[in-house]
Amino acid sequence: MHRIGFLLSEGFQIMTLAPQSVFEHANLTAGQDFYKLENFSPEGGEVRSSLHIPVGTRALRGRIDIDTWIVAGVNDPLIEPPPPKILTFLRKAAPRARRIAGICTGAFVLAAAGLLAQRRATTHWFYGREMQKRFPDIRVEEDRIYIVDGPIWTSAGMTAGLDLALAMVEKDLGADIARSVAHKLVMHQRRAGGQSQHSEMLDLAPKSDRIQNALNYARQNLHGSLTVEELAERVHLSPRQFSRVFTLETGQSPAKAIEGLRLEAARLMIEQSRHPLEVIARETGFRDRRHLREAFMRGFGIPPQAVRREARGEQRLA
Repeated sequence: MHRIGFLLSEGFQIMTLAPQSVFEHANLTAGQDFYKLENFSPEGGEVRSSLHIPVGTRALRGRIDIDTWIVAGVNDPLIEPPPPKILTFLRKAAPRARRIAGICTGAFVLAAAGLLAQRRATTHWFYGREMQKRFPDIRVEEDRIYIVDGPIWTSAGMTAGLDLALAMVEKDLGADIARSVAHKLVMHQRRAGGQSQHSEMLDLAPKSDRIQNALNYARQNLHGSLTVEELAERVHLSPRQFSRVFTLETGQSPAKAIEGLRLEAARLMIEQSRHPLEVIARETGFRDRRHLREAFMRGFGIPPQAVRREARGEQRLA
C-alpha cells in the first residue's frame, strides 16, 4: 500500500483536493486499494478551504508513516505565508518520504522549507517570477505543467495537479492504468510535464463564432496548407475581410496564429511520441525537419531535439 498525505493549511486552494480523484480511480482500475489517502494539518481538526468549506484533518503529531506528501497551495502565497510548523515538519519528513510534491503555489511552501534549493521547479505562471526573485537558488521554469527533480515534484496551477497525480500513477502502476484513469475522468490526455502551461487556442480567445470555427478547423487540419483563402472560404468571408477580422479579434495575423497552433501540436507529439521529426513535421504542417527546427527556434528558442531530450529525461527521473 502506498500512503499519500495531503498537507493543508487554512485557506488552502480547494482544487488541491481534485487529484484525490485520480488516486481513487487508480485504486478502482487496479482492483485493489493501492493508495491510501489522508488529510493532515498542523493542529488537526477542521481546516477551511479557500471557499470556506471545512475539511477534516489529522494533526502532525506522533508517528506518521507517509510515502508521498502533497502540499497544498493558497490563492496568494505573497500574503499568506506557510505556518512555521508545516515548514519544520517538511524538513524532518523529507528524508523519510519517497517523494514530496507541491501543487500550484504549494511550491512556495517547499521553497520556504528549503526543499527546492538547487533544484528545478515550477508553480502557477502568475507567481513564477516572484518565486525566482524570492528564492534565487531555485531554477524556476514558470512555463511547465509539472517538474520532477529527484524526489521533489512541483506543478503549475489548478488542473495541472491532475497531470502531476496521473504521472505518479503511471510511475507506480504503469501507463495502461494511467491512461484508463484519464479516460474515466474525461481528461483529454495526460499532458507531459514539459508542456506549456498556456494553450495557444486559449491565448487567441476570438470573440466571434466565425473566427473560433476557423481556428477549430485549422487545429483539426494542421497537416494541410491552411491558407488565408482556405480559412476565409470555410467561414464565408473574403480573404481580406477574414484577415482584418481575425487580427482584430485575436491580436495576431492568421499566419502567426496558425504557426502557433502547429508548434503547440508538434511539441506535444515530440514529448509524447517516438515519431521521427520528419513525420511530426509532416503531420503538423511544416515543410520538412529543417522548417520545423526554424519554427521551434523562433517560438521556443530551442531546437525540437532539445524538447525531446528534456521530455525523456523527465520520464527517467519519474
